[in-house]
Formats: sequence, structure tokens, C-alpha cells
Amino acid sequence: MFDPRNILVIDFGQLGDVVLSLPALRAIRERFPSARITVAVGKPGAEVIELSGYANSILVVDRVALRDGPKLVSLVRIFQVVKKVRRSRFDFVIDLHSLSETNLLGFLSGAPKRLYSRRPGRSLNYLANFSPSPPVEDSSKHSAERYLDVLLPLGIKDVIPVPRLATRASDDRTVEKLLKKEKADTGAPLVGLFPGSGHPGRRWPLERFAKLADHLTRNEGARVLIFVGPEEGALGRQMRNLFPSSAVIFDKLTISQLASAQARVSVFVSNDTGPMHIAAAVGTAVVMLSDRPTPNSFVPKEQHHRVVYGGSVGELTVEEVYTVTCEVLASRRTEALFSR
Repeated sequence: MFDPRNILVIDFGQLGDVVLSLPALRAIRERFPSARITVAVGKPGAEVIELSGYANSILVVDRVALRDGPKLVSLVRIFQVVKKVRRSRFDFVIDLHSLSETNLLGFLSGAPKRLYSRRPGRSLNYLANFSPSPPVEDSSKHSAERYLDVLLPLGIKDVIPVPRLATRASDDRTVEKLLKKEKADTGAPLVGLFPGSGHPGRRWPLERFAKLADHLTRNEGARVLIFVGPEEGALGRQMRNLFPSSAVIFDKLTISQLASAQARVSVFVSNDTGPMHIAAAVGTAVVMLSDRPTPNSFVPKEQHHRVVYGGSVGELTVEEVYTVTCEVLASRRTEALFSR
């Protein structure tokens, strides 16, 4: 029986990718309950892994700095990462995201067994040696299901491909204090908005987010919470000028505090970005704004989530996003009544 004791899981995707890998990480944890599991992950996803509780330790690697930094500095950093990995003496490596550089890291780890996602044109399959091999990645499948397919050779199957995250009590208390300070704990429905996006082409215009906030405030009696990521910090002043004065802008939350705040909103309206996946993972209904006519690979899977999409995000009107948001808000209100 295959029973590794010291496992390295390489999970170098973007923030949203890491969230969508959580079902696979949970499955690895359950398949090898006595093993020590280390997850190698980029900086954005490290807090998500910590919050999940699936890893015994986390190896944070700034892959972007390794790739884009000065060549000599990058080489030194790569050497340090490889040295640290080899020193840990892993006996099994699983590469969920599987890029050429992560496959190489797994090979250089010295682990006797290596299981890699098979991604045509991106992975170095000859560096993996686990038998049988996983199926070739099926790009038509949901991303969470693709990660789970990597684990089929381990006998892991029939896993529900829905990410789940629990919030921490300390973060919950911090967020409750912030909401109380802003007088946003009065019982009015809370609606979260995330106007940012890692890619400009996926960003709904800020002015339309502001109009949506105004509609929700005036017509639905909602209190709007605006979440601002590090990449949108420069938009802070513009947001304060555009959004209703009652809107609360959170621009200094950690990832774990963000999760706690998202868990308190009735609906979270967002561009296609990592925080949207965190909101879904903590159980909040999501309205996702997308430029993809067939966005099935990355949308939250549960039925209470909604996607509004067109040929481009810029085509989406305030009216149609507002209508869908109100429908989800009404549905959550009904659920709350019946759950009492």
C-alpha cells in the first residue's frame, strides 16, 4: 500500500486557482491523514492555505519575483528554494498546477515519487514517475474538477468539487468591531462589492459599481461594503468620491479578515477575480460579472450563485446587474426567514 509520510504539494496558481484547489487539498489530507503535508504556494494564496487547515506547513514562494526579477538574483533565489526543499526530504510530490518550472522543482526535490498534472504544452510530463499517470487535463472541465483528476491514480474519486473555508474567531471579532465602528451592524442587509480585477479587461467600470451601490442603498435599504485589494489602492480617493457616503470602504483587510467580512454579506458582486472565489468558499452568494460567454470552468458551482456576462464586461448595464443582485438578495432573505 502506498503510504508516503512527508508530502510536498505544489500549488502555484493565482489566488482564485488556489481557492479552487481546496477540494483536492482536502482530499489529499483525508487520503493521507498521518502524513506531514507541506504546500508550496505563491504569496497571494498562502493565507488561503493557512485558513483551510489542510497543510502542516506552508512554503511561500514568490514565483513572479523568481520569473521577472534580475537574472542573477533570481538564480540565487531559485537555488535557495531548491536547497530548502531538498533539505525537507520529501518522499512524494504532487504538482496540482503543473508548469515547467514547478515540475522541475518537484524533480529537484529528490522525492522518489512524483505525480504531476498533465497539461499539454505546459508541463514536463517526463519528470513525473507515478504509475498510473493521471488523465490528460480536460480544459472543458471545471477547474476544481481538473485538480481532482490529478489525484485519480491515488484512488481518490467522487469528491464534491466545491471549495469550503471556515473563518477564524479572531478575524470575526476584528470585522465585527470594524462594522460596529461604521454603524453597519444595525440589521440592514449587507451587500459586498469588489470593483477590482487582476486583469483590466475583466473590470466592470467603476462608475457602474457606484451606480449599483446607489440603487441598492436607495431602493433596497442595503448597506454597501466596498472591498479594495492592493492592486486597487490608487483608486481609493476616486471610490470615496463616487460611491454613496454611507458605503463602507475596506482597503486594509488581510485575506483571512476579508473572508470573515465576506461571510457577513448577503450577496457579493464581483468581477472574475480571486476574492470572488473566497466569498463563495465561505458560503456567501456571489454575482459574478464576466466577459466569457462560456465561463463554466471558473464560476462558483452551487446553484445560488449567478453569472452576468456579455461579449465584454463593459457591455453589462447597471440595470441588469442590479436586477440579478436583487433577485439573489430576495432569495437569501427568504432562506433566512425559513431557517429561523
